[in-house]
Amino acid sequence: MRHFRHLAPEVRRGLFHREPDEFTAESPARTLAAALGATLYSPANRPGLAADVVQQARGGVVSMVLCLEDAVPDGEVSEAEANLVRQLDELALAADDGAELPLLFVRVRTPEQIPDLVKRLGPAVGLLSGFVVPKFTEESGAPFLDALEQAERDCGCRLFAMPVLESPELLHLETRTATLAGIARCVRAHRDRILALRLGVTDFCSAYGLRRTPEMTAYDVQLVASVIGDVVNFFARADGSGFTVTGPVWEYFRLQERMFKPQLRRSPFTSGRADELRTALIAHDMDGLLREIELDRANGLLGKTCIHPSHVAPVHALSVVSHEEYTDATDILRPERTGGGVLRSAYTNKMNEVKPHRAWAERTLLRSEVFGVAREGVGFVELLAAGIK
Repeated sequence: MRHFRHLAPEVRRGLFHREPDEFTAESPARTLAAALGATLYSPANRPGLAADVVQQARGGVVSMVLCLEDAVPDGEVSEAEANLVRQLDELALAADDGAELPLLFVRVRTPEQIPDLVKRLGPAVGLLSGFVVPKFTEESGAPFLDALEQAERDCGCRLFAMPVLESPELLHLETRTATLAGIARCVRAHRDRILALRLGVTDFCSAYGLRRTPEMTAYDVQLVASVIGDVVNFFARADGSGFTVTGPVWEYFRLQERMFKPQLRRSPFTSGRADELRTALIAHDMDGLLREIELDRANGLLGKTCIHPSHVAPVHALSVVSHEEYTDATDILRPERTGGGVLRSAYTNKMNEVKPHRAWAERTLLRSEVFGVAREGVGFVELLAAGIK
């Protein structure tokens, strides 16, 4: 697997100073967590699920979740499980014929589903990278992780967990700190099995009857923003104790009537088909998504839950490390800088303070490995235009 592999080699060479590295499902967890990117959710009851997975991989999707939980009506779970097993068997045949598949995860409802599905899948379980655990708390999550550990022993394959933090106890102020502390105890006890923590912002909003419009980001809903800040505080620290925390889902993909002015400035869109691209993004309410992706990264989140293929290219374009970021990060991490100090950036527009900025630089270089480094003068507009069909 490789981000932007779906682009022609000559296109990649024109966009990247350093192209993204290749990785596999067997790569270290640190690499896979950084490489998740836009994780596309799909209901497990889709009749053409196997074909959808292959098609999305060809279009640049690197991670997918096949959902047996909220995406499937309560009365159709058994049929969805049977369909999932059939579709993964079909995907195993496609993989044998040379099809490249993304990292695949199954979102389950109960702990018992994990060993049951692993048993029913047989050899096809080798296509799975793990399971997504909904509404995760210490009390509800521990049985899922115990079931995953047993399933891993039974099948002999490495299986990760991606807990979703979305329970009301996490949202409510009077129970939030205790809930976060309990989740921390649970995931740290299973650290080797936790690939990333995912934020379930739709459930947060549901607890208060809220729904943000396409012109507003999750960070504009103060109730939600406060939870994101606390989750990052507990789980995304740069002291070696942290986990990858992914950004919340963006719900919109159709034209809506606008109330506020577009959020995309004109200045980045000044050449080629860029103005046309800006108009298309605004028309499809993507300007709010782009702003939220930027705020995700500013708040310590990496990757994003997606429910529509049109969201993948923006997430990946804004995940590429800019030439300026890369230059700053490599300057900060030079061996001769270990004693600290302050230096002017090569772009002569900021101060790089070696010790305070070191953790940022390390994270930036990790992101550069999986998403690449843009050429000097290449911005997200060019990357986005190349990735949008």
